[in-house]
Amino acid sequence: MGTILTITGRNLRLFFRDPLNVFFSLLGALIVFLLYTLFLGDLQVTSITDSIPGADEAEVRGFVDAWMFAGVVALTTMTTPLGALSVFVEDASTGRFRDFLVSPLRRGQLVLGYLLSAFLIGLAMTVIVLAVALLYLWLLPGVVLDVGRVAASVGWVVVSTAGFTALWAFVVSFLRTTGSFAALSTIVGTVAGFVAGAYIAVGLFPDAVRDTVSALPFAQSAMLLRRQFTATALSDLVGGQQAAIDELSAFYGITLHVGDWMVPVWFAAGLLAVIAVAFAGLAASRIRTRIR
Repeated sequence: MGTILTITGRNLRLFFRDPLNVFFSLLGALIVFLLYTLFLGDLQVTSITDSIPGADEAEVRGFVDAWMFAGVVALTTMTTPLGALSVFVEDASTGRFRDFLVSPLRRGQLVLGYLLSAFLIGLAMTVIVLAVALLYLWLLPGVVLDVGRVAASVGWVVVSTAGFTALWAFVVSFLRTTGSFAALSTIVGTVAGFVAGAYIAVGLFPDAVRDTVSALPFAQSAMLLRRQFTATALSDLVGGQQAAIDELSAFYGITLHVGDWMVPVWFAAGLLAVIAVAFAGLAASRIRTRIR
Protein backbone atom coordinates (compact mmCIF):
# COMPACT_ATOMS: atom_id res chain seq x y z
CA MET A 1 0.00 0.00 0.00
CA GLY A 2 2.88 2.35 0.75
CA THR A 3 4.20 1.92 -2.78
CA ILE A 4 0.80 2.75 -4.28
CA LEU A 5 0.55 5.89 -2.15
CA THR A 6 4.05 6.92 -3.21
CA ILE A 7 3.13 6.57 -6.89
CA THR A 8 -0.11 8.43 -6.26
CA GLY A 9 1.75 11.27 -4.57
CA ARG A 10 4.19 11.46 -7.44
CA ASN A 11 1.32 11.72 -9.94
CA LEU A 12 -0.36 14.43 -7.87
CA ARG A 13 2.79 16.53 -7.83
CA LEU A 14 3.31 16.16 -11.58
CA PHE A 15 -0.28 17.21 -12.31
CA PHE A 16 -0.36 20.32 -10.14
CA ARG A 17 3.12 21.36 -11.27
CA ASP A 18 1.75 22.22 -14.73
CA PRO A 19 -0.87 25.03 -14.67
CA LEU A 20 -2.11 24.00 -18.13
CA ASN A 21 -3.22 20.64 -16.75
CA VAL A 22 -5.38 22.42 -14.19
CA PHE A 23 -6.72 24.87 -16.77
CA PHE A 24 -7.76 22.27 -19.34
CA SER A 25 -9.36 20.09 -16.69
CA LEU A 26 -11.55 23.04 -15.66
CA LEU A 27 -12.21 24.28 -19.20
CA GLY A 28 -15.79 23.02 -19.46
CA ALA A 29 -16.80 24.48 -16.10
CA LEU A 30 -15.12 27.80 -16.93
CA ILE A 31 -16.95 28.01 -20.27
CA VAL A 32 -20.33 27.47 -18.58
CA PHE A 33 -19.59 30.05 -15.88
CA LEU A 34 -18.42 32.68 -18.40
CA LEU A 35 -21.36 32.12 -20.74
CA TYR A 36 -23.86 32.58 -17.92
CA THR A 37 -22.02 35.55 -16.46
CA LEU A 38 -21.85 37.33 -19.82
CA PHE A 39 -25.31 36.73 -21.28
CA LEU A 40 -27.00 33.34 -20.80
CA GLY A 41 -27.90 34.04 -17.18
CA ASP A 42 -29.78 37.23 -18.06
CA LEU A 43 -31.56 35.44 -20.91
CA GLN A 44 -32.73 32.70 -18.54
CA VAL A 45 -33.92 35.24 -15.97
CA THR A 46 -35.84 37.17 -18.63
CA SER A 47 -37.39 33.99 -20.04
CA ILE A 48 -38.63 32.75 -16.65
CA THR A 49 -39.85 36.21 -15.61
CA ASP A 50 -41.89 36.48 -18.81
CA SER A 51 -43.35 32.97 -18.41
CA ILE A 52 -44.27 33.41 -14.73
CA PRO A 53 -46.16 36.70 -14.31
CA GLY A 54 -45.48 38.35 -10.99
CA ALA A 55 -42.35 36.29 -10.28
CA ASP A 56 -39.85 37.99 -8.02
CA GLU A 57 -36.70 38.71 -10.03
CA ALA A 58 -34.44 37.95 -7.06
CA GLU A 59 -36.03 34.51 -6.67
CA VAL A 60 -35.72 33.90 -10.41
CA ARG A 61 -32.05 34.86 -10.26
CA GLY A 62 -31.53 32.56 -7.28
CA PHE A 63 -33.02 29.62 -9.14
CA VAL A 64 -31.05 30.29 -12.33
CA ASP A 65 -27.77 30.66 -10.42
CA ALA A 66 -28.40 27.48 -8.43
CA TRP A 67 -29.21 25.57 -11.62
CA MET A 68 -26.12 26.95 -13.36
CA PHE A 69 -23.72 26.16 -10.52
CA ALA A 70 -25.06 22.62 -10.24
CA GLY A 71 -24.05 22.20 -13.88
CA VAL A 72 -20.62 23.71 -13.21
CA VAL A 73 -19.98 21.29 -10.34
CA ALA A 74 -21.22 18.35 -12.43
CA LEU A 75 -18.92 19.31 -15.31
CA THR A 76 -15.98 19.49 -12.93
CA THR A 77 -16.56 15.85 -11.94
CA MET A 78 -16.39 14.99 -15.64
CA THR A 79 -13.37 17.00 -16.79
CA THR A 80 -10.91 17.09 -13.89
CA PRO A 81 -10.31 13.30 -13.73
CA LEU A 82 -9.56 13.40 -17.44
CA GLY A 83 -7.07 16.21 -16.93
CA ALA A 84 -5.41 14.23 -14.13
CA LEU A 85 -4.76 11.35 -16.52
CA SER A 86 -2.36 13.54 -18.50
CA VAL A 87 0.37 12.10 -16.26
CA PHE A 88 -0.29 8.60 -17.60
CA VAL A 89 -0.24 9.78 -21.22
CA GLU A 90 3.01 11.66 -20.69
CA ASP A 91 4.63 8.65 -19.02
CA ALA A 92 3.53 6.45 -21.91
CA SER A 93 4.67 8.83 -24.65
CA THR A 94 8.09 9.54 -23.10
CA GLY A 95 8.91 5.91 -22.39
CA ARG A 96 9.03 6.26 -18.61
CA PHE A 97 7.35 2.88 -18.33
CA ARG A 98 10.70 1.27 -19.16
CA ASP A 99 12.23 2.99 -16.13
CA PHE A 100 9.42 1.69 -13.93
CA LEU A 101 9.84 -1.86 -15.18
CA VAL A 102 13.50 -2.08 -14.15
CA SER A 103 12.47 -1.20 -10.59
CA PRO A 104 10.79 -3.59 -8.15
CA LEU A 105 7.40 -1.97 -8.86
CA ARG A 106 4.62 -4.28 -10.02
CA ARG A 107 2.30 -3.32 -12.88
CA GLY A 108 -0.73 -3.53 -10.60
CA GLN A 109 0.77 -0.93 -8.26
CA LEU A 110 1.35 1.47 -11.14
CA VAL A 111 -2.19 1.01 -12.41
CA LEU A 112 -3.70 1.68 -8.99
CA GLY A 113 -1.46 4.72 -8.60
CA TYR A 114 -2.75 6.27 -11.83
CA LEU A 115 -6.41 5.53 -11.06
CA LEU A 116 -6.22 6.67 -7.45
CA SER A 117 -4.41 9.92 -8.27
CA ALA A 118 -6.91 10.77 -11.03
CA PHE A 119 -9.80 10.13 -8.64
CA LEU A 120 -8.26 12.19 -5.84
CA ILE A 121 -7.47 15.11 -8.14
CA GLY A 122 -10.99 15.07 -9.57
CA LEU A 123 -12.54 14.83 -6.11
CA ALA A 124 -10.38 17.56 -4.55
CA MET A 125 -10.93 20.05 -7.36
CA THR A 126 -14.66 19.37 -7.52
CA VAL A 127 -15.05 19.82 -3.77
CA ILE A 128 -13.26 23.17 -4.08
CA VAL A 129 -15.60 24.23 -6.91
CA LEU A 130 -18.57 23.01 -4.86
CA ALA A 131 -17.47 25.10 -1.88
CA VAL A 132 -17.05 28.19 -4.09
CA ALA A 133 -20.47 27.60 -5.64
CA LEU A 134 -22.16 27.29 -2.24
CA LEU A 135 -20.42 30.44 -1.00
CA TYR A 136 -21.43 32.38 -4.12
CA LEU A 137 -25.06 31.27 -3.86
CA TRP A 138 -25.17 32.26 -0.20
CA LEU A 139 -23.54 35.67 -0.59
CA LEU A 140 -25.19 36.93 -3.81
CA PRO A 141 -28.61 35.42 -4.59
CA GLY A 142 -29.07 34.26 -0.99
CA VAL A 143 -29.68 30.58 -1.83
CA VAL A 144 -28.69 28.40 1.11
CA LEU A 145 -28.49 24.60 1.01
CA ASP A 146 -29.14 22.86 4.30
CA VAL A 147 -26.67 20.39 5.77
CA GLY A 148 -28.52 17.38 4.37
CA ARG A 149 -28.45 18.71 0.80
CA VAL A 150 -24.78 19.68 1.07
CA ALA A 151 -23.95 16.17 2.30
CA ALA A 152 -26.00 14.63 -0.52
CA SER A 153 -24.20 16.85 -3.04
CA VAL A 154 -20.82 15.69 -1.74
CA GLY A 155 -22.00 12.09 -2.01
CA TRP A 156 -23.06 12.55 -5.63
CA VAL A 157 -19.74 14.25 -6.35
CA VAL A 158 -17.88 11.20 -5.05
CA VAL A 159 -19.99 8.77 -7.11
CA SER A 160 -19.75 10.88 -10.27
CA THR A 161 -16.01 11.44 -9.94
CA ALA A 162 -15.42 7.72 -9.48
CA GLY A 163 -17.51 6.88 -12.53
CA PHE A 164 -15.92 9.42 -14.84
CA THR A 165 -12.41 8.63 -13.60
CA ALA A 166 -12.88 5.01 -14.62
CA LEU A 167 -14.50 5.93 -17.94
CA TRP A 168 -11.78 8.36 -18.98
CA ALA A 169 -9.01 6.04 -17.80
CA PHE A 170 -10.30 3.44 -20.24
CA VAL A 171 -10.55 5.97 -23.09
CA VAL A 172 -7.11 7.46 -22.38
CA SER A 173 -5.52 4.00 -22.36
CA PHE A 174 -5.87 4.04 -26.17
CA LEU A 175 -4.03 7.36 -26.63
CA ARG A 176 -0.37 7.39 -27.69
CA THR A 177 0.65 11.06 -27.70
CA THR A 178 0.20 14.17 -25.59
CA GLY A 179 -1.20 15.92 -28.66
CA SER A 180 -4.07 13.47 -28.97
CA PHE A 181 -4.72 13.84 -25.25
CA ALA A 182 -4.87 17.65 -25.54
CA ALA A 183 -7.34 17.32 -28.41
CA LEU A 184 -9.50 14.92 -26.40
CA SER A 185 -9.43 17.22 -23.37
CA THR A 186 -10.54 20.19 -25.45
CA ILE A 187 -13.37 18.24 -27.07
CA VAL A 188 -14.61 16.83 -23.77
CA GLY A 189 -14.32 20.21 -22.06
CA THR A 190 -16.63 21.83 -24.62
CA VAL A 191 -18.98 19.00 -25.62
CA ALA A 192 -19.62 17.78 -22.07
CA GLY A 193 -21.57 20.95 -21.37
CA PHE A 194 -24.05 20.10 -24.11
CA VAL A 195 -24.57 16.43 -23.22
CA ALA A 196 -24.96 17.40 -19.55
CA GLY A 197 -27.55 20.04 -20.43
CA ALA A 198 -25.41 22.76 -18.87
CA TYR A 199 -25.27 25.28 -21.72
CA ILE A 200 -28.97 25.21 -22.49
CA ALA A 201 -31.88 23.52 -20.75
CA VAL A 202 -32.74 20.05 -22.03
CA GLY A 203 -36.30 21.25 -22.62
CA LEU A 204 -35.05 23.25 -25.60
CA PHE A 205 -33.67 20.16 -27.34
CA PRO A 206 -35.69 18.31 -29.99
CA ASP A 207 -37.40 15.25 -28.50
CA ALA A 208 -34.95 12.73 -29.97
CA VAL A 209 -31.92 14.71 -28.78
CA ARG A 210 -33.46 15.25 -25.35
CA ASP A 211 -34.14 11.52 -24.93
CA THR A 212 -30.60 10.65 -26.02
CA VAL A 213 -28.99 13.18 -23.69
CA SER A 214 -31.21 12.10 -20.79
CA ALA A 215 -30.13 8.49 -21.24
CA LEU A 216 -26.44 9.35 -20.87
CA PRO A 217 -24.61 9.40 -17.52
CA PHE A 218 -23.46 13.00 -18.07
CA ALA A 219 -26.92 14.51 -17.84
CA GLN A 220 -27.88 12.08 -15.09
CA SER A 221 -24.90 13.14 -12.99
CA ALA A 222 -25.93 16.79 -13.43
CA MET A 223 -29.50 15.86 -12.53
CA LEU A 224 -28.43 14.41 -9.19
CA LEU A 225 -26.72 17.67 -8.24
CA ARG A 226 -29.45 19.92 -9.61
CA ARG A 227 -32.03 18.22 -7.44
CA GLN A 228 -30.03 19.29 -4.37
CA PHE A 229 -29.05 22.78 -5.54
CA THR A 230 -32.42 23.95 -6.83
CA ALA A 231 -34.95 22.31 -4.48
CA THR A 232 -35.50 25.30 -2.20
CA ALA A 233 -35.03 27.99 -4.85
CA LEU A 234 -37.50 26.33 -7.22
CA SER A 235 -40.14 25.86 -4.53
CA ASP A 236 -39.81 29.50 -3.45
CA LEU A 237 -40.01 30.68 -7.06
CA VAL A 238 -43.39 29.03 -7.79
CA GLY A 239 -44.82 29.23 -4.29
CA GLY A 240 -44.65 25.49 -3.73
CA GLN A 241 -47.09 24.68 -6.57
CA GLN A 242 -46.30 21.08 -7.49
CA ALA A 243 -47.52 21.33 -11.10
CA ALA A 244 -45.18 24.26 -11.75
CA ILE A 245 -42.32 22.52 -9.96
CA ASP A 246 -42.78 19.42 -12.14
CA GLU A 247 -42.93 21.46 -15.34
CA LEU A 248 -39.83 23.52 -14.64
CA SER A 249 -37.95 20.48 -13.33
CA ALA A 250 -38.54 18.60 -16.58
CA PHE A 251 -37.58 21.63 -18.68
CA TYR A 252 -34.35 22.35 -16.81
CA GLY A 253 -33.15 18.76 -16.43
CA ILE A 254 -33.79 18.60 -12.69
CA THR A 255 -35.79 15.54 -13.60
CA LEU A 256 -34.96 13.62 -16.78
CA HIS A 257 -37.29 11.73 -19.10
CA VAL A 258 -36.51 9.18 -21.78
CA GLY A 259 -39.73 9.10 -23.72
CA ASP A 260 -42.46 8.72 -21.09
CA TRP A 261 -40.10 7.17 -18.53
CA MET A 262 -38.77 9.42 -15.80
CA VAL A 263 -35.19 8.53 -14.84
CA PRO A 264 -35.22 7.74 -11.09
CA VAL A 265 -32.45 8.82 -8.75
CA TRP A 266 -31.53 5.23 -7.91
CA PHE A 267 -31.05 4.42 -11.60
CA ALA A 268 -28.74 7.41 -12.23
CA ALA A 269 -26.68 6.61 -9.13
CA GLY A 270 -26.58 2.91 -9.99
CA LEU A 271 -25.48 3.64 -13.56
CA LEU A 272 -22.58 5.76 -12.34
CA ALA A 273 -21.58 3.05 -9.86
CA VAL A 274 -21.68 0.38 -12.58
CA ILE A 275 -19.58 2.59 -14.86
CA ALA A 276 -17.06 3.07 -12.05
CA VAL A 277 -16.68 -0.66 -11.43
CA ALA A 278 -16.86 -1.89 -15.03
CA PHE A 279 -14.58 0.69 -16.62
CA ALA A 280 -12.11 0.57 -13.74
CA GLY A 281 -11.62 -3.09 -14.52
CA LEU A 282 -11.37 -2.47 -18.26
CA ALA A 283 -9.01 0.48 -17.77
CA ALA A 284 -6.76 -1.51 -15.42
CA SER A 285 -6.53 -4.31 -17.96
CA ARG A 286 -5.72 -1.89 -20.79
CA ILE A 287 -3.14 0.08 -18.79
CA ARG A 288 -1.37 -3.13 -17.74
CA THR A 289 -0.91 -4.02 -21.40
CA ARG A 290 0.52 -0.54 -22.10
CA ILE A 291 3.16 -0.82 -19.38
CA ARG A 292 5.87 -2.78 -21.14
